[in-house]
Amino acid sequence: MKTAHRLPVEGMTCSSCVSRAEKALAAVPGVRSVSVNLATHEASLQFDDPAPENSALRDALQRAGYDTPETTPGDDPAQREHAHRHDEDVRTLTRRVALAAILTLPVFVMEMGSHMVPAVHHFIAAVIGTFNAQLIQFVLTTIVLFGPGRMFFRIGLPALLRGAPEMNSLVALGTGAAWSYSVVATFAPGVMPEGTAQIYYEPAAVIVTLILVGRLLEARAKGRTGAAIERLLGLQAKVARVEKDGEVHERPIDQVQVGDRVRVRPGENIPVDGRVLEGQSHVDESMITGEPVPVSRSTGERVIGGTINQKGSLLIEATDLGEDAVLARIVNMVQQAQGAKLPIQALVDRVTGWFVPVVIAVAAVTALIWWLAGPAPALAMALVVAVTVLIIACPCAMGLATPTSIMVGTGRGADQGILFRGGDALQALRDVDVVALDKTGTLTQGKPTLTDLIALPGFDDDTVLALAAAAERDSEHPVAVAIVDAAAERNIPPLQVEDFDSVTGLGIRASVDGKRIDLGSKRYIEQLGIATAGHEQRLSTLADQARTPLLLAIDGQLAAILAVADPIKPSTAAAIQALHALGLKTVMLSGDVTRTAEAVAGELGIDEVIAELMPQDKVAAIKRLRDDGRRVAFVGDGINDAPALAESDVGIAIGSGTDIAIESADVVLMSGDLRNVPNAIALSRATMRNIRQNLFWAFAYNTALIPVAAGVLYPAFGVLLSPMLAAAAMALSSVFVVGNALRLRGFRAPVALG
Repeated sequence: MKTAHRLPVEGMTCSSCVSRAEKALAAVPGVRSVSVNLATHEASLQFDDPAPENSALRDALQRAGYDTPETTPGDDPAQREHAHRHDEDVRTLTRRVALAAILTLPVFVMEMGSHMVPAVHHFIAAVIGTFNAQLIQFVLTTIVLFGPGRMFFRIGLPALLRGAPEMNSLVALGTGAAWSYSVVATFAPGVMPEGTAQIYYEPAAVIVTLILVGRLLEARAKGRTGAAIERLLGLQAKVARVEKDGEVHERPIDQVQVGDRVRVRPGENIPVDGRVLEGQSHVDESMITGEPVPVSRSTGERVIGGTINQKGSLLIEATDLGEDAVLARIVNMVQQAQGAKLPIQALVDRVTGWFVPVVIAVAAVTALIWWLAGPAPALAMALVVAVTVLIIACPCAMGLATPTSIMVGTGRGADQGILFRGGDALQALRDVDVVALDKTGTLTQGKPTLTDLIALPGFDDDTVLALAAAAERDSEHPVAVAIVDAAAERNIPPLQVEDFDSVTGLGIRASVDGKRIDLGSKRYIEQLGIATAGHEQRLSTLADQARTPLLLAIDGQLAAILAVADPIKPSTAAAIQALHALGLKTVMLSGDVTRTAEAVAGELGIDEVIAELMPQDKVAAIKRLRDDGRRVAFVGDGINDAPALAESDVGIAIGSGTDIAIESADVVLMSGDLRNVPNAIALSRATMRNIRQNLFWAFAYNTALIPVAAGVLYPAFGVLLSPMLAAAAMALSSVFVVGNALRLRGFRAPVALG
């Protein structure tokens, strides 16, 4: 199976369009799955081999009444061009709204003025003449409907004839019926029953204008929902300063190759992902990780394209380009998440797939009832009611309720370094009850350091550290690395090592400067016959503090006590507190011995500890945590965490971890800061709450107002909804949904970074 591709879909206006476009694309041979998003106007497809030609996809969409640019599936430049066309669409809508408003205003003043102000009625009758006034309204309304409003007829009527009506069909039917009725009443009133020759130019013109205004407001608001992608794309450098044969040349970024040496001056954007060859600087990575504090970067360390070099000059070697670059992967991940469908959206799409045909049927039945049993003029009243039902029922708000919230929520997450792989993760994260966390590299720094060095009487610190570091120099064990690094930090010169030997699981022995060195656990030293009496309390205290105690013997005499620990990240305690504040249980999974793991958990206030786990044991532990129906999120960073990330309900990978862990996760935290775990959960809850608000508004609006539009209140209260008010309410409902989604841009993380 090929990877997912995104395909722009033009011409969609409501959620009923989504199901029709999906059915059309799904019927193309070679399409394995398809998901269409109304907010992004894109289809996300997966293909079997061989993949279908774009022409086949385009033909299928055109037969369904939609279209796509003439590009190949997944052509990113074309998709970006499609996205940038949004500004042109807004400008076009602005022109249409302006023209429609200018032409509609005289119609509105003449008709409503005559009804509300007797002097206006008398003036029109005396100066303009009743027929001439109707003729002026006919001309102006005709221009409005078939000028700025022709899009409703151009798209809606063919869809109606295909038996697949959608929002434009409702508008075209409603305004077209009002206009046609008015034309007959103007030019051939004698063919109509007595008392029914009413004109409805004004409602038709006002409806088109109001719906165009709603479309314009919606388009402007929806343009803001894609701001995260635009910001990310804006981080990409256009050129790079490539050094070759001692000279520096500027090259377009797409001409840079892996292995090129790129010069980055202070204050410049780093153009490509790479490894520092020369120089030292601080780099602002906040736009990628969400962390505000610049990080130090020097020789051998990785830098990310799109981040900002601060004061130092760097020479970097390009390593990851194009789709492999971190920024490109982030953009792709955010696009996938914004185009995703939550399980709840699938239900909405099924409902709205048959919603429009049902509305047309309801409007027809309502019109018939009013015509047969309504008050005089029955035919005119039947027309008004039918038009109102058609206009009020447009399911635009339903189709926008979920995807707009997803777009804004995932975009806000990207701003903070939280990347959701898909909508399922966004919804599932809201429902987690337990957060299980790996210890090493997640709760801790993942790099052991020497925390204690206690020289016994007759020895000094520098001497014992020099001997210990020399003995450990040939070992790759993390404890050995910590001791060697500590000696280097104190500028202790290296000593000559001979006869190094490792005793698995216990310690090491070596000859250093003619001295026999033994370094290891208490058990190892005692096996050598060296007395450790009198030091048990000190060793026990170190173990209780989650430190690994070691004993150093020189020529058979106990010389020092050392302790190595993996320091807890500064942000971990605040993260655990925030998770508890969200009502979540915390569990630590660790391969460490139980005593060390419990010491770390006790320091952090973690609720439960499961220790001494092999990688496969973590999967079993997560299954056990889920046994009683609890939903579990697992946070990890290493290769050995990948199975557990995949097994959990929601896998959360620390972005500073391995690529394998990141690829196995549902949510990726671009920084190593654990505080973004509660932030991600809080964002998920806020987004789902926002979606529920939108869906309630959309469904409640249609459910409540369709009966009112049909006239159920008229017999008892004499209340009949005006078609113009129906058009305004329908347009504003979509604007309300998009505006409510945009509130997520103001989401405040419960735990601030930095």
